[in-house]
Amino acid sequence: MKVFVTGATGFIGTAVVRELLEAGHEVVGLARSGKGEEALKAAGADVWLGSLEDLDGLRRGAEQADGVIHLAYIHDFSDRAAAEEADRQATEAIGEALAGTGKPVVLTSGTLMLPQDRIGTEDERPVGSGRYAETGVDRLTERGIRASVVRLSPTVHGEHDYGFVRALVGIAREKGFSAYVEDGSNHWPAVHRSDAARLFRLALESAPAGTRLHGVAEQGVLFRSIAEVIGRHLNLPVQSIPAADAPAHFGWLNFAASANCEVSSDRTQHLLNWKPEHPELLEDLEAGYYFRD
Repeated sequence: MKVFVTGATGFIGTAVVRELLEAGHEVVGLARSGKGEEALKAAGADVWLGSLEDLDGLRRGAEQADGVIHLAYIHDFSDRAAAEEADRQATEAIGEALAGTGKPVVLTSGTLMLPQDRIGTEDERPVGSGRYAETGVDRLTERGIRASVVRLSPTVHGEHDYGFVRALVGIAREKGFSAYVEDGSNHWPAVHRSDAARLFRLALESAPAGTRLHGVAEQGVLFRSIAEVIGRHLNLPVQSIPAADAPAHFGWLNFAASANCEVSSDRTQHLLNWKPEHPELLEDLEAGYYFRD
């Protein structure tokens, strides 16, 4: 299958590209010129020069493919409305290109948008605003596309990760201690990026239209445990902070650091025979590479 991948040069995207190539697929990765283009070529993928804002380019890239994995997103938490609108336009452009073809499109969302303080399942619908994928998957399905969406854990971890966990490490260094909110009993789901990449491939190959999938290997990792490992590796104290102080301490990350999000992937694993097999989050943290400057 010839697969058009947006976000192909990112932390998750590079793992997805590798997974697809190793499974025998042909990959065309969206990239701007420069290091991203060189990395894709070195991996054995073809390059489609463009950006998320280039809607005509996205349409043409999708038209020439047998399927699409849409990973790209503008991670600007200071203007979430603009990021969501860009995601909507990009998803719609891909949908226009593939309408009526029955070809697969795999979209990307997140588990943090699910209702809190209970175990979320694939049947759950997000609360509040979020990535357009949550409604886009239905719109694309209605247009005759085999669309599915992978909801990723807040931490997709592994070497070279510069996401939420790396941000927590940076905050601990800056503040001089590793913090958790109140008693730290809130949870984060987690998945290794290689396991997430395999899920995207399986979704592309066989997920039924309209399917919600959970990229979750660990249902919920205790946030206090994450803070404790960070503190130990940085040789910093670990301490609780009141909920009222969390926004000032965690800044843009407060929405995630205070979240209590436990999520099941039982249905996803059964449907696609997906079995996570790579290191769990705390094991990855103990490996030490999150603490290298």
